[in-house]
Amino acid sequence: MTFIPGAVKSVKTEKLQSTKITYLDGRPDMLHIKKAHLMLNPGGKDQKEFIFDQAVITIGSNPENDICIQDDTVSRYHCRINQSDEHYFVRDLESTNGTYLNGVQIKEAFLDPGLILAIGDVQIRFNPIDEQIPVLPIMTEEFGGIVARSKKMREIFGILEKVAPTSATVVLEGETGTGKEVVAHTIHTLSKHAKKPFIVFDCGAVPESLIESELFGHERGAFTGANAVRKGLFELADGGTIFLDELGELGLDLQPKLLRVLEQREIRRVGGNAPIPINVRIIAATNRTLSKEVKEGRFREDLYYRLSVVTLTLPPLRDRPEDIPLLVRHFLHTKSFNRDAKNEMRITKVMPEVLAKLAKYQWPGNVRQLLNIVERAVSFAHGDTFQVGDIPDSILHPVEKEVMVKRIPKEKESSKREPFKVAKEKIIAEFERAYLYNLLKVHQGNITQAAREADIDRKYFKKLMTKHSIESADL
Repeated sequence: MTFIPGAVKSVKTEKLQSTKITYLDGRPDMLHIKKAHLMLNPGGKDQKEFIFDQAVITIGSNPENDICIQDDTVSRYHCRINQSDEHYFVRDLESTNGTYLNGVQIKEAFLDPGLILAIGDVQIRFNPIDEQIPVLPIMTEEFGGIVARSKKMREIFGILEKVAPTSATVVLEGETGTGKEVVAHTIHTLSKHAKKPFIVFDCGAVPESLIESELFGHERGAFTGANAVRKGLFELADGGTIFLDELGELGLDLQPKLLRVLEQREIRRVGGNAPIPINVRIIAATNRTLSKEVKEGRFREDLYYRLSVVTLTLPPLRDRPEDIPLLVRHFLHTKSFNRDAKNEMRITKVMPEVLAKLAKYQWPGNVRQLLNIVERAVSFAHGDTFQVGDIPDSILHPVEKEVMVKRIPKEKESSKREPFKVAKEKIIAEFERAYLYNLLKVHQGNITQAAREADIDRKYFKKLMTKHSIESADL
């Protein structure tokens, strides 16, 4: 921290309990929510108290601040309290009369429990709160837009019930297709941000050269083609939630800029210098394990700890087969593909043997794959019943993953008409195409997941797909 010269030389800091989930015997046990308790004019007749669970608290005379103080000695935007990892610190915003901590003027300083801030003529006492809430599976089979009856998912429901109303940053981990976006949207709809925008950004679907402009916006003339000022998604989501999908695909050069957003709650447009304050809840999702990515040097450690306020891992569908009947009926009742021109359900019944067959399958594509199977069944079904014959053979008779490597035809084995290099390139090309095709088929066309299993870079994987004229949509 930096301080005004001659002010505070050192500040003792007390480590605080971060918002997180603790576990007992591998099961979620307690949710710790870190909050800031601020008492204005403690002991006075006009004493007021505020409790915040958000990462940034602004104080000033302007009504836009989290704490608005109508006093001539308080600047419009006087100071800001930030939550950083396991500490809080206060920063003066170049106020007219300065910000004082226990009588000493400061520019930035850590906050210890019981310290008194002087904002002009107004005093504020700070105290952190570690609210501990037991995590218990809830009895309902529906929570927001999610349906499940398995214990693992109902434990997640119990966590979401406590986390959603807060402003805590949430990281959702899990395999592709486990429903991370549905969970993120549920958190948003059950939060105080619900009436504001919910914006989704897929970090793996946008070229790296455009990500910064998409997220933070740009000023006119920032680069060729920037003919006007453009707001980024963080500005457009102001007051609401931004969902960063496939966060593990974010390049190392952009990660410090996201870290700055989390710590300072402000952005700078590409080509601009002025900081723009934002009030956005961040939910991130990844099918990678971020702690492993940190160890392997692909994800910044400081960003990982700043993001992982609450981390939830969504279980794969194969670990919760008891949810399949509920999900199938949910899709049939809620999805438009099962409605006719009169808005009546096309399929109204599901044969028990259908559910039995679906429960035995391993579901590499998880809930998303199940949804696709149900949609396909609706298209192929005769009448109003989902029958076994409506299930694809690949589900009824699954085969182990395999890579098809074609043998060299005998007539070519002894051929001397082709040089070694040419013959070798042909065999390699056949292998590459078969390998890519089979791997994509296993992962339902998901390029990110296929590239990860192949242990090659996603961009190079797509380059190979282009080389061999493979389209994921055709699988």
